[in-house]
Amino acid sequence: MTMIQKEAKARIKINTLLKEAGWRFFDDESGPANIVLENNAKLTKQAVDDLGNDFDKTKNGFIDFLLLDEKGFPYVVLEAKSEDKDPLDGKEQARRYAQSQNVRFVILSNGNIHYFWDLERGNPCLITQFPTQESLKHLVTYKPDTKKLAEEEISEDYIALTQNPSYQKDPRWQDEALRQSLIKESDLKFLRPYQLRAIQSLQESANHGNDRYLFEMATGTGKTLTCAAVIKLFLKTGNAKRVLFLVDRIELEDQAAKNFKKYLGKDFTTVIYKENRDDWRKAEVVVSTVQSLSTNSKYQKLFTPTDFDLIISDEAHRSIGGNSRAVFEYFVGYKLGLTATPKNYLKGIDPNKLNSRDPRAWEKRQLLDTYKTFGCETGEPTFRYSLLDGVKEGFLVNPIVADARTEITTQLLSDEGYSLLVDTEEGKEEQTFYTSDFERKFFSDKTNLIFCETFLQNALMDKISGEIGKSIVYCVSQKHASKITQLLNQLADKYWPGKYNSDFAVQVTSSISDAQQFTIGFANNNLNGYTRFLEGYKSAKTRVCVTVGMMTTGYDCQDILNLCLMRPIFSPTDFIQIKGRGTRKHIFSFEKREDGEVETVRVEKENFKLFDFFANCEYFEEKYNYDEILKLPQVIKGTGPGGEPPVDIDEVTIGIPDPLKTFQEKAIGLQGMKVDRKIFEKFEETIKADPFIKEKYEAGDIQAVEDYVKTEVFDKPEDYFNLDKLRKSVKVDRRLSLREILDKIFGRLDKFKDKDELLEEEFEKFVSIHKPDSKYYYPIKNFLKAYITDNEIREIVETKEYGRFATNPKVSLADFKALNGYRDVVPEYVKDYVSINTYM
Repeated sequence: MTMIQKEAKARIKINTLLKEAGWRFFDDESGPANIVLENNAKLTKQAVDDLGNDFDKTKNGFIDFLLLDEKGFPYVVLEAKSEDKDPLDGKEQARRYAQSQNVRFVILSNGNIHYFWDLERGNPCLITQFPTQESLKHLVTYKPDTKKLAEEEISEDYIALTQNPSYQKDPRWQDEALRQSLIKESDLKFLRPYQLRAIQSLQESANHGNDRYLFEMATGTGKTLTCAAVIKLFLKTGNAKRVLFLVDRIELEDQAAKNFKKYLGKDFTTVIYKENRDDWRKAEVVVSTVQSLSTNSKYQKLFTPTDFDLIISDEAHRSIGGNSRAVFEYFVGYKLGLTATPKNYLKGIDPNKLNSRDPRAWEKRQLLDTYKTFGCETGEPTFRYSLLDGVKEGFLVNPIVADARTEITTQLLSDEGYSLLVDTEEGKEEQTFYTSDFERKFFSDKTNLIFCETFLQNALMDKISGEIGKSIVYCVSQKHASKITQLLNQLADKYWPGKYNSDFAVQVTSSISDAQQFTIGFANNNLNGYTRFLEGYKSAKTRVCVTVGMMTTGYDCQDILNLCLMRPIFSPTDFIQIKGRGTRKHIFSFEKREDGEVETVRVEKENFKLFDFFANCEYFEEKYNYDEILKLPQVIKGTGPGGEPPVDIDEVTIGIPDPLKTFQEKAIGLQGMKVDRKIFEKFEETIKADPFIKEKYEAGDIQAVEDYVKTEVFDKPEDYFNLDKLRKSVKVDRRLSLREILDKIFGRLDKFKDKDELLEEEFEKFVSIHKPDSKYYYPIKNFLKAYITDNEIREIVETKEYGRFATNPKVSLADFKALNGYRDVVPEYVKDYVSINTYM
């Protein structure tokens, strides 16, 4: 006997969805009724009830509702079916009825699965909520025309013509000697040949009836400019009236909005959603981080599925990776994905042979999912332009990759790890550490010193001044970044006395005030003033920015000459993005004045150096041919006789078990203890009173806020706040994240959702991503919830002891068999995207 519960029937569910979207069966204070039956008969409560809970009292098991516009004219046909029918079964009948009513929009639903169909656009699209009357307004004048899209002529000055329509009439344009000065002064943007090919590939794909596209373009090839041209193409030809641009980092959000305003500002309005929550509808381009929409599924409250006609995902397999893809799939319309990570980048990696927690396995699945999302299952994107293509055509430069390992890091990288005797309470005990433990559980100041000395002794020099070329160092953590910054400044003072005064290296992490301004100053060559090596040369006094993850994706600083990986990297996307910081071309220039004469010195950037201290290249590409093998001082355990001084293990962090000593129980009433009720209020006051937290939260830098709270607010003797205490104080049946608590304090969250509300949301995301047939709706829903919340069910699936389902009270053997292929899909989904801890 099946254990699947079918809670509500189709009519009740559809009624709820209609009400949530603002549609009214009856007149009320919000306005007159705007739902009628197919014969235009006004509804009564009795007439609605007479349809049956599952439309079982209707003639054919379905009913056509008409949804009306503000003037009372037919606006949308809603074909509502019983739960056991596929919503698409009545597609043609719904089309005929819509056409007879001169209606353009159709909704097909069985209460569980819903489709929105714009008869002038193409095929029905899966939706998880019904559109509102308001959201459909902009679609009324929206007349997509694929032919117009495909035939629009795209020239190299497609963007420049928006920036300055009459630039060709400027006298400086007529004079070839002055042309470059006009381009530079006006910041005119011209499309490169490969960018033109990308847009033309999209036009060709659209002409073949496709509405999803994927551009695979190397970092540094101008994806944002290409996007701006695509946005103009869609808006100009009427194939979009409003565009949503999704990114996965705050700095990219600001950067994208700034660039779109620069490129398209004279014709179209661009806004950042979080800065324009009340008037975003006035804009043609809306930019947002996917996190600000996906947190607590806010996108469902903030938008309806028809609010945007073109949705673009920057670095697609990150910004729509995992169940963030539910945000992307929520909207109907054209979809464009951008990625710098080629599908075959992990070609030697078989995710099935790796540990399920190995980040390479996760990213491999994400890459495959991304290509599938954009209709590129064959592995061929709509357009591809690789790093090698860019180098061959003279637009990018390749790195010189230097392999640099100490004896300790070599052993940390090995399968056996690095073992040493550690003093514990039990006496001496052998501990083994691995690469992921460096600067987390295992610390070695001497190793850090060797890293810094090796970098300074082998770095590429500035082509004009001869000092260390501008560099970025990537560290394990903010504490590690602080150590490395201090070491580099000490060494710089030793090597070049009086030149830098502790400005040689600057820490750029979220815990540092004005860190974002530091990145801008570094790119603009004025961080801490100008170089002291050559008077009049405009290059930053600060030569090295030390960071963890701030200067990776989207950071544009063309004169970078050195990148230092003083940390292991486990994400191929992060590795590609970091490497991409150095691939951009640059011309170093300086006006040399001598004997009254001015000579302009120009030197082209030919390459950059990538210092790989943790064999990251090897990790991703198996056997990697390094351009340089740097010999580092030998590291020996203990004090060795003669030779190089030893590298000591200065500090080891060990997790020692702390057994339970006493155990007492006391029943607490529903109100909880008074101290628990008060602790959240006190914490809220503390958070709101902190200017750093307020500033960072309002800027959208939630990670910086979380880091700050963990180090500066939690576990202090005054109040001893911690997550566990806060969770208990609000009495929710699951674990709360710090992000949720902060959102509640600052009013972004009305209430903390209970376990079942979150499970319902998780299921909706699964449906929007995997689009299962109606017959699988309840089997998947029941199994997904049970798999997330029940350890025994996860164990049965992991061990493949399926016979145990015969006696399981949550999932029967019949339920499990009814899943068919979803038996594997659901567990993989949960492993990749659901935090089990949240539900404990």
